[in-house]
Amino acid sequence: MTIPRVVLKPKRAQPFFGRHPWVFAGAIAAVTGEPADGAEVDLHSSAGNFVARGLFNSQSKIRVRLYSWQPDVPLDRAFFQQRLESAWRFRRDVLKLETACRVVFSESDGLSGMVVDRFGDWLVLQFTSLALAQRRDMIADVVTDIFQPKGIYVRTEKGIGKLEGLVLHDGLLRGEEPAEDVILDEGGVRFRVNLREGQKTGFYLDQRENRQAVAKYAAGRKVLDAFCYSGGFGLHAARAGAAEVVGVDASDSAIALARANAELNGLTIDYQQGDVFDRLAEFQSAGRTFDLVVLDPPKFARAQHAVPDALKGYRRLQTLAVRLLNPDGLMVMCCCTGLITFDMLEEQMAQVSAKENREIQILERRGQAPDHPISVSCLESAYLKCLIARVV
Repeated sequence: MTIPRVVLKPKRAQPFFGRHPWVFAGAIAAVTGEPADGAEVDLHSSAGNFVARGLFNSQSKIRVRLYSWQPDVPLDRAFFQQRLESAWRFRRDVLKLETACRVVFSESDGLSGMVVDRFGDWLVLQFTSLALAQRRDMIADVVTDIFQPKGIYVRTEKGIGKLEGLVLHDGLLRGEEPAEDVILDEGGVRFRVNLREGQKTGFYLDQRENRQAVAKYAAGRKVLDAFCYSGGFGLHAARAGAAEVVGVDASDSAIALARANAELNGLTIDYQQGDVFDRLAEFQSAGRTFDLVVLDPPKFARAQHAVPDALKGYRRLQTLAVRLLNPDGLMVMCCCTGLITFDMLEEQMAQVSAKENREIQILERRGQAPDHPISVSCLESAYLKCLIARVV
């Protein structure tokens, strides 16, 4: 079978020889063979040299996603099974994660456009690639062979249909629905995970180590968990001996889930529904103070043009937190916006420090959990920032 060929413009091949998996439309000089969307294609330099094999999508700005840098390697079931088994062995044997983990982290595991999360006996698949979504039944067969799950869900990412020309709906792909929420244990704290309606794939596995790191500072402190979702940071803080924990989130369903998790763990936490910016301002007006404030907002920018407004949002949050903190308080600033760097966040902190006349010292610079590894060939896979800072 003749594989269609995608030819790069002159001087555009170096990133792809370096194993970056995204070929944008602007880097392409020509496409031969009329590949259908989702078809295998071979990427060649302008000089005619083979670079890599990938999957084509005429509807996406990422025109080709690359998977193999070896010629004549078919992107078939055996290929995907090898990649999936390799990813699982690393989580199981090296990280010692089994019951709850990210089994596949897209580009970092050589499977651009796909995430696989494991929650006990259930798996959640998320596709951000049309080509892999077209192969979802084959991929479901492979993960069924590896894990023998009771059920496999598909969850979609907001906006991905428009970007990829992908029509895909949330729902059960294989097996059976869980009778109720799945329960997972994270360092002695138990969580209910709603696979059908929870945010993202149901739970923020990427913050696992950060939640436990912050808990080490919580004993005896009054803690505010802002954008608390299902209660992760606050529950760990309460379990570690916090004197008081307050959680705030705009979502009614998130607050209901957080309260259920507090009850599940036998913990007393004051959960409040409301706009986080407004509620923090209300706390300030009421003269309320805390010793530890966690800020874990959703993504503020999905495109470069939105970064300036996102930075203003982070600066406003930091200002509110600093005004609520007692002397020698701790501020935890989390950011899942990939376009925002540590340097940018720290510059916002410096501006807040000067304006509020409060010394801020960074104690820990943290990132995403190790089952979300960062590919040095695709640094876009580094997205989560977590700063633990002392506010004097």
